[in-house]
Amino acid sequence: MKVLLDECLPKKLKRDIEADFVQTVPEAGWASKKNGELLRLAEVDFDVLLTNDQNIEHQQNLKNFNLAFVVLVAPTNDIADLQPLMPAANKALKIIRAGEVEYIRSSS
Repeated sequence: MKVLLDECLPKKLKRDIEADFVQTVPEAGWASKKNGELLRLAEVDFDVLLTNDQNIEHQQNLKNFNLAFVVLVAPTNDIADLQPLMPAANKALKIIRAGEVEYIRSSS
């Protein structure tokens, strides 16, 4: 499983992702790419985009991409709010398929 960590998420979150390969958008050389262009680039080398962009599903037809999407929904973008979501996100990474979107929300 190859995961691309969206630039809107803290890069420290990379340590909490259980995948064969994890790279951030800037590490891939794609900083500041817009969604459509970013998704076209990502689908070539990655299996999943991990993001917190809750509107991504409304901005693009995600079924057109050979990529899965895991969206973290937290009160803030702070690592302390995101880390508790990672066990559920890691479970989703193991079963999600291209074209699917999984929203991971806090239970509180």
